[in-house]
Amino acid sequence: MKLAEQIAKHFKEVHVGGNWTASNVKAVLEGITYEQATTKVKNLNTIVTLTYHIHYYVAAVLKVFQGEALQAKDAHSFDHPEINSQAEWEAFVANVLKTAEDFTTHLEKLPEDCFDQPFTDEKYGSYYRNMHGIIEHTHYHLGQIAVLKKLV
Repeated sequence: MKLAEQIAKHFKEVHVGGNWTASNVKAVLEGITYEQATTKVKNLNTIVTLTYHIHYYVAAVLKVFQGEALQAKDAHSFDHPEINSQAEWEAFVANVLKTAEDFTTHLEKLPEDCFDQPFTDEKYGSYYRNMHGIIEHTHYHLGQIAVLKKLV
C-alpha cells in the first residue's frame, strides 16, 4: 500500500471507524440531538462548535487538494453556523462526513513524492506533517466531544 493510501486510511478511520482507539467521529456524533449539540457546559465549547472546528480544517485542506488556495484562518475556525433544529444538525453532520469522505479520496491519490514537500507554504511544514496533524487534531477534539456527550 502506498504512503498516500495508508495516511488516507488513517484519516478515514478517525471519521468512520476501524482505528486503534475504537473511537470515530461518526459513532461519537451518532444519537446526539441538536439540543445536546448546542448545550453549553460551563465555559467549554459546545459539541457543534468542536465538530465545526474539526470540519473547518478538513474542508480548508480539501479545497487545497482541489486546486484552490489555502484560506483557513485560526480566528474563524470556531465560527460555526447557528443550528436551530434536529434537521439542521443532521444535515451538518452529514456534510462533515461527506467532506471527510471527499478528503480521503483526494488524499489517497496524492503523489508519493509530495509528502516531503511544503504544504502550500514552507511555514506550514510538509504535506506529511499536515496530513498527520489533521488526524491528530481530529482525535484530540473528538475526545473532547466524547466527554461533552456524557456531560450533556
